[in-house]
Amino acid sequence: MVIFYFNMNNSFLQLPYKFEISRLLNDLKISNQFEYTNHFVTSNYQGIWSVLALRSPHGNTITAHATSADDYKDTSLLQACPYFKNIISMFKCPKASIRLLKLEPNSEIKEHTDYNLSYEDGCFRLHIPILTNDAIAFYINHELVTMTVGSCYYGDFNLPHRVKNNGDTSRIHLVMDCFRNEWTDDVFKKSGYNFELENMPQEYDDDTKRAMLEQLKLMNTEASKDLIKKLKSELKKN
Repeated sequence: MVIFYFNMNNSFLQLPYKFEISRLLNDLKISNQFEYTNHFVTSNYQGIWSVLALRSPHGNTITAHATSADDYKDTSLLQACPYFKNIISMFKCPKASIRLLKLEPNSEIKEHTDYNLSYEDGCFRLHIPILTNDAIAFYINHELVTMTVGSCYYGDFNLPHRVKNNGDTSRIHLVMDCFRNEWTDDVFKKSGYNFELENMPQEYDDDTKRAMLEQLKLMNTEASKDLIKKLKSELKKN
């Protein structure tokens, strides 16, 4: 029997997958022979937050920028990691950027918001922890969330979020940006995603709008410029 859950908050969701830790670590060992590069948005973190691309706009393992380019290609690293490839193929939907994200001890990802990274936007982000520790503090929409190794999670990263590694070991996640389709709708429904909330207007407080503005300025696209104007006009009214 399939159990359906009803969720009043779509900010964080655990999907019904559990991956083999030993096989994740085997592929991580292969990956660690490649070079990580510092995350390109340096204003968003303190310490060391680095990236290793498995799928990127140019098939380049040191590409840190998760853009909306149409020409995403698997990197040579992904070709060398059979279990990562197997996991990625399990998700029957189009995919954009796929990366390993590493947050070192005593490092912090500052609170920020991303743009168009909510399930209702059609492009969404999944996290699969490979290495973690009990001193990780991960907040989405000001709520502490716990992610365990080998499990799979969705977060609405349009909302304010931050991470701090207070532990003595690195935190490494396999992070996939995917595009919504009927298959993902079915998975999210079974996982407790509340589709009724998508029809409700979303309100952001002024602090969140200011954080969104800072992220949009980095994008420098026509769409981001239009949204910047909209947010600025809303802030003036308040």
